[in-house]
Amino acid sequence: MKVQVKNLDGSSAKGDIELNDAIFGVEPRADILHRVVTWQLEKRRGTARGTRERSDVARTGKRLGNQKGGGTARHGDRAAPIFIGGGKAHGARVRDFNPSLNKKIRALGLKMALSAKAKDGSLIVLNGLDVEEGKTKTLAALLAKLGFGNKALVIDGDALNISFANASGNLRGVNLLPAVGANVYDILNHDTLVLTRAAVEKLEARFNG
Repeated sequence: MKVQVKNLDGSSAKGDIELNDAIFGVEPRADILHRVVTWQLEKRRGTARGTRERSDVARTGKRLGNQKGGGTARHGDRAAPIFIGGGKAHGARVRDFNPSLNKKIRALGLKMALSAKAKDGSLIVLNGLDVEEGKTKTLAALLAKLGFGNKALVIDGDALNISFANASGNLRGVNLLPAVGANVYDILNHDTLVLTRAAVEKLEARFNG
């Protein structure tokens, strides 16, 4: 699959880039993408700390007073929830959100997410991300020419371009990731996917390696 490479100012760069069909030409499947996105979101959830309930509190079980005649309720356990230091009634339980998903399915999901963006025309390949003096105003004018849409995910190579990172920090809807951080959820959650030449090389090496 050949894609035209653009410069950040919207002009065409010299030479097209050939995208690997095994990565960018896979037919997307909703069930695979759903499994990977669900796995990602569940992995993000933190495990809640469980509270100590009545059976978990070490307190005396001795009767607190006479059964009758004391003028108070008939308590038989200091671990009851109504006492200070007693167990929690209906407290939080420990739930472990640590699902597993086969590596092949995860890799296939990422290929399908990349292919989905290439298929619907919302994939842009840039020659580089250099922004003059790292100015937000300059970058905003450049992005308006490119037509990034409301939300754009920009993926660079190993290291992020510092000038682009500084310029895009205050731009709403523009997010920047290194190639190693590319994931299905973020790709599908943005209107436009922007890859640099370095990002394409890293992604293809990630799957071929």
